[in-house]
Amino acid sequence: MLCIQCHLEVNEGKRFCAECGAAQFLHCPKCNAASPIGKSFCADCGTSIGGTPSTSHQTASVVVDRTPSTANEAKDVMSGERKVITVLFADIKGSMELIEKLDPEDARAIVEPALQLMIDAVLHFGGYVVQTTGDGIFAMFGAPVVHEDHSHRALYAALRMQAELKEYSARISADGHQPVQGRVGVHTGEAVVRPLKLGNGQIEYTPIGHSTSLGARLQTLAPVGSIAASEAIRQLCEGSCEFNDLGLAKVKGVSDLVKVYEVTGLGKQRTRMQRSAGQGFSKFVGRARELDSLRYAAQQAQAGSGQVVAIVAEAGTGKSRLILELMNDIRSTTKVLETSSVSHGKTSYCLPLIELLQSYFGIEAQDNELKRRGKVIGKIENLDPQLKDIQPYLLDLLNLNNEDEPLLQMDERTLQLQTWESLKRLLVRESVNQALTLIFEDLHWIDDQTQEFLNLLAESIGTAKILLIVNYRPEYVHRWNSKSYFTQIRLDPLGDATAKEMLASMLGDNEQLSDLKRLIFEKSSGTPFFMEEMVKALFDDGTLARDGNVVLTKKLDELDIPSSVQAILAARIDRLPAHAKEILQTLSVIGKEFSISLISSVTASSPEKLDKQLKELQLGEFIYEKLISGEKGYIFKSALTQDVAYNTLLIERRKILHEKIGLSIEAVYPISIDDHIAALAYHFGRSNNIDAGMQYLTHSGRQKLMEARKKNELVSHNSLTKSESPEVASVADDQVATLDVLDSIWRYPVKSMAGEKLASVFVSDKGIVGDRVYAFVN
Repeated sequence: MLCIQCHLEVNEGKRFCAECGAAQFLHCPKCNAASPIGKSFCADCGTSIGGTPSTSHQTASVVVDRTPSTANEAKDVMSGERKVITVLFADIKGSMELIEKLDPEDARAIVEPALQLMIDAVLHFGGYVVQTTGDGIFAMFGAPVVHEDHSHRALYAALRMQAELKEYSARISADGHQPVQGRVGVHTGEAVVRPLKLGNGQIEYTPIGHSTSLGARLQTLAPVGSIAASEAIRQLCEGSCEFNDLGLAKVKGVSDLVKVYEVTGLGKQRTRMQRSAGQGFSKFVGRARELDSLRYAAQQAQAGSGQVVAIVAEAGTGKSRLILELMNDIRSTTKVLETSSVSHGKTSYCLPLIELLQSYFGIEAQDNELKRRGKVIGKIENLDPQLKDIQPYLLDLLNLNNEDEPLLQMDERTLQLQTWESLKRLLVRESVNQALTLIFEDLHWIDDQTQEFLNLLAESIGTAKILLIVNYRPEYVHRWNSKSYFTQIRLDPLGDATAKEMLASMLGDNEQLSDLKRLIFEKSSGTPFFMEEMVKALFDDGTLARDGNVVLTKKLDELDIPSSVQAILAARIDRLPAHAKEILQTLSVIGKEFSISLISSVTASSPEKLDKQLKELQLGEFIYEKLISGEKGYIFKSALTQDVAYNTLLIERRKILHEKIGLSIEAVYPISIDDHIAALAYHFGRSNNIDAGMQYLTHSGRQKLMEARKKNELVSHNSLTKSESPEVASVADDQVATLDVLDSIWRYPVKSMAGEKLASVFVSDKGIVGDRVYAFVN
């Protein structure tokens, strides 16, 4: 099973997670007995527990029973974080009228199962039930554990909820009761998620923010029996779900009109690559060598030497796109079967295998059970009558066996092994007729059963005309490396030249956009998906527009992180152990790069402990080692990772860390303090230490002004002497930039670092004059 805190595997029967220490049980509110998560009633006394709607708010949520081990950890646990989450509100429409004339126990017998269906739908997709009311629930996705697809999970839960409520309503209507109809509202946005410690020692998580309130309002706007979603949800989930535009609505507490959509069902695009295909692909660049490796493996497989090719890379680097480009080349010469794991699929039995078989047998969503059985049996008989013995096993995997099937009497493990063998025989036999290419994507989310089948298949294809292509992120491990027919392809982010080529294909060659392109590349570190999402976000918010060419319509101070990118990076950060995540957040406040002496001073950790923590971050490729002014130091692999880690911290926590870092810089670099004035101004300027911040801002401003003055004097000298030296020419080119710096000077009366009042300074033709200090503000 999966841990409720970190969602990593927990061995069956274990009461605590070996990774994060979270308890995998709830305490009964009556007898205090421990019961496993997921159980609705206490096995000792029968009291309702763990998400049952008839209980109090305290037991209606899946709570994380994690007691901090130290005082410092307790402080951090209780401080909360800023997170982008998706909230879901659901209720039973007209519940008062439904139970008006019923005895309370009869009313409970009708309402409680409906609420349990809502809760089960949330838990199935990894959501967290924050609160239950008499006739509804409040849930969130993306916290306390971050999922990169939290908005999708919320919609899947809402759709499942409505489908099961309709089935339940039909059953009770047949017994003479009034029908039960639900309304659901879903919204995604930023919130502060704070853990609240209850009296019994358990910790409960509650989101606070405007996003939460808007989600609650959307529920009231939802058509009866349907789901209302915001524009933010539509942007993230369009393609994977179908939306019906309900127009603009006035929402209490929101000054502007709110765009509302009805979610009508699942869409046809399940993967990110399918959604990208619907929007149009960017130019494929920088992967010629890797594509050649795939083509060679395909040639080997088609000649009868089976191959296993693994593409490993971080999210957004282009694993799926590389496979797509190969398929464009070889689809006419091979039969292709594709499937993928999903982040919430570990709890779904053999989901990738079921989808693979449905594709192979041509099973459509609208097919009834009889038609599905006919397709399976007919396909196998046409392929090879001698494979008749595998039919019942594959029918069972597809849940199409008759109730009197003898296989149902077989023990579960034997049935499972026979099913894997049957599926392997089917695929190997198919490859005799034509070369077969099998694609399994996102193995980092694979369920145990599908993994077991892949292990069997990888052992069996060395002499078959089968090309097995898998892709996964670096944290996934397998046991195929020793095979002579195994090839691993690692994808790194794009380099400077190829990233420029890709951005030019999206934005054109307008020189006015060169700074923007550079900023996008630096922020994304060359990750193709991140670059695409940034460009898309700039078009969506109107910063970029097409007028024959792409043009910048307004000044751009900084790049916002698109929600889709933030979710991926936040989920990766959240999978870190608590101590590693804490130091990563601290490093994000220090800056893009940092020396080991400064880190040591800020964290006050022992050298051994600090070295271990930094190595963890290195192994995860969050940071790289780098020499900084001749001293060992580190640099963030990605500026976006730094930004996302920084943004998770509450503002007050940031201020404390900024001041702590400023004090550490003073302590570590007392002799060369002038070299760190800008950093001191930056950190103290963002802390609660206003006096120090103002002093260093002033000093930094004076440094900037003197630099600007020297440049202007050099330019003036050049105009008199007509010098053509490269140095002077370079400064002349920077004259406009220098004047922009002067225009950015901020006027404010302050004291010097020593405490005395200073005369004002600014650069003019007559030198330093005036009665106010001018400080430079970044």
